[in-house]
Amino acid sequence: MIELVSVFGFNLTDFMTVYLGDNSWIPSAVAVALWETTYMVFLSTLFSYIFGLPLAIILITTEPGHILENVRVNSILGSIVNAARSIPFIILLILAIPFTRFIVGTSIGTVASIVPLTLAAIPFVARLVESSLKELDWGLIEAALSMGANTWQIISKVLIPEALPSIILGVAITAINLVGYSAMAGVVGGGGLGTLAYYHGYMRYQPGIMWITVIVLILLVQLIQVVGDRLAGRIINKRR
Repeated sequence: MIELVSVFGFNLTDFMTVYLGDNSWIPSAVAVALWETTYMVFLSTLFSYIFGLPLAIILITTEPGHILENVRVNSILGSIVNAARSIPFIILLILAIPFTRFIVGTSIGTVASIVPLTLAAIPFVARLVESSLKELDWGLIEAALSMGANTWQIISKVLIPEALPSIILGVAITAINLVGYSAMAGVVGGGGLGTLAYYHGYMRYQPGIMWITVIVLILLVQLIQVVGDRLAGRIINKRR
């Protein structure tokens, strides 16, 4: 059992034992749950940008007046993205069970949770990156067109680089949202901090475990936001 300091005759170890029971397993359980949550969030964020970034580029470039104007494609794709975003995550978890089983062979566990997390994040990422690309001055694109740049060059050397700080901040926002989604997935056996809080905290009437989980989640979110802010800030400072 972890030995805690006794302050002014008040033994913190005894207090934690009364409040949490035998707490010797807590540090390792929290560490494992934190690793599972980080693993789920990292991979689902990565996959959501692999699929969501191209969607955003198609959405922005097929708008009326843009370099690949196609109103029909833009309308159909936009409707699909909006429809996908309208599905609550807890319902998506259930709807995605057959697809999840097809992809990873099971619908329970940390790896399985990555599938619905990614599906939930793809349309969110598409709209988030689209909004970042819309912030760019059209004059930059006109200048590239006047110099003979083709579509791929405009996308790879104008749109993405110029919107990169905003896109990085979007990655942080996406990851933070997925932290919350991963906790929700944990309630239905997805692993991570959500599973720890629900099965060991709520179901076993140990509110201390739930509070520890909340504190860890807060720290994790703060870390993600700080990293995102600093990376975006570095890029902005290099351009000054």
